[in-house]
Amino acid sequence: MSSRFVGLGLGVLAIGFSLASFAMADKLKPQDVPAKIRDVAMKRLPGAKIDSAEKEVENGNTVYDLELTQNGRKFEMDIKEDGTLIEIEKEVKNPPAAVTKAVKDKYADAKIDIVMEVNAVKDGKETPQNYEVTLTIGGKHKEVVVALDGSSVKEEQEEAEDKK
Repeated sequence: MSSRFVGLGLGVLAIGFSLASFAMADKLKPQDVPAKIRDVAMKRLPGAKIDSAEKEVENGNTVYDLELTQNGRKFEMDIKEDGTLIEIEKEVKNPPAAVTKAVKDKYADAKIDIVMEVNAVKDGKETPQNYEVTLTIGGKHKEVVVALDGSSVKEEQEEAEDKK
């Protein structure tokens, strides 16, 4: 019986920590992004404009989440406080046919709003991971994660649960 209470207590504690991490996201004005973070972004995307920025804690690390535009193309970057670029998302104007087909097969009435190629960055090298596709269905927005080859389409929540 007491192990149940311990398990329940740990579950409540985990939810509390998750909410605390979520609550720690702070919106920043683009001009308030630290110079070190701005320099990393501008080195990778010369002349880009920072449209929005957040400072958050992910897995115990302070990370700056930037949304940028360069020459009319959207980008998102996650940069650690020490200046390490860990992820970059790039708008894809013409996604692979397999990705479009997979989305249309699962969400026939959806309008595809934007497709972003998600790349992990390690040692300065970008490696495509998947696509994030924003859809409009019946006037509501939904974001799904699509495998590079279109073999799977999952809602973001499903994707997060799979990674646990």
